[in-house]
Amino acid sequence: MVTAKGRLRSLLLIALLVALWSCGKADVKKGPGQVVAKVNGDEISVHQINNAIARSSAIAPDEAKQAAAETLERIIDQELLVQKALANKLDRDPQVMQAIEDAKRQILAQAYVQRVVAASSTENSEEIRKFYQDNPALFERRRIYRVHELAVVAPREKLDALKAATAGAKSLEDVAGWLKSQKLVFKDAISNQPAEQIPLNILAQVFEMREGQIAMILTSHGASVVQLLQAQEASLSEQQAKPLIERYLQSRKLLATAQAEVKKLREHARIEYLGEFEAVRAQRASSGAAGGAVDDHEQSMRKGIAGLR
Repeated sequence: MVTAKGRLRSLLLIALLVALWSCGKADVKKGPGQVVAKVNGDEISVHQINNAIARSSAIAPDEAKQAAAETLERIIDQELLVQKALANKLDRDPQVMQAIEDAKRQILAQAYVQRVVAASSTENSEEIRKFYQDNPALFERRRIYRVHELAVVAPREKLDALKAATAGAKSLEDVAGWLKSQKLVFKDAISNQPAEQIPLNILAQVFEMREGQIAMILTSHGASVVQLLQAQEASLSEQQAKPLIERYLQSRKLLATAQAEVKKLREHARIEYLGEFEAVRAQRASSGAAGGAVDDHEQSMRKGIAGLR
């Protein structure tokens, strides 16, 4: 049986596919050599492949042909699904239409911020060098960390007790036993994480840990209790790190620009809250809460530099 949640997920997927299809169906005359495939008569251009590759991770020159071939197959699969969705008139489904509109708004907002940043400045070699030198744990002394982690869901009033239990533990099993006694939910996992996949705000703490050491790190849902099993050196030269740093600095500028632009636009806009949202607005204003237009991008910044590839 398909649940309402499952149907909505499917509709959102189709909405994104239709939105992407619509972007690729602009009435542009394709020159010789631009069309690389046809699917039931509909053309796929080399520009679609190039755009898809540009949105993905950096690809080595010797992998370019293989990446292009794989990308083309994914676009063909997408085209087949979109054609079927359109044949079934899913583009007229109210939920799909709303999802397309939401995606369009998000794309336009991001495009505006990117245009403002592009017009202001670019990252220069001095900025890149300084970031490289200021973050040895990411680059010159980069490591791949093997960690045993207990991801704990806990209310704030339990965190001091968890910290004390962690400090007195001889092993992670001791901490797990304490969590069970307190009926706290947690997930147990062992993973390998390169430095760039660790959020910047906790990387310094992990970098200072000794093998075998146990530490507690606060999270939005509670805390993570981690034991460092191994730290393997895997340094990156400034030249190797340059593309990664450029993307990070660009994302940081996007975030700062988005925050500044939203603040400026709010100051000059006439915004009216109606009904129950008037009380919510008053409560947020008294607490000093800001708008949430850039929250998603800020969250991606917190996931670690790898999240910006």
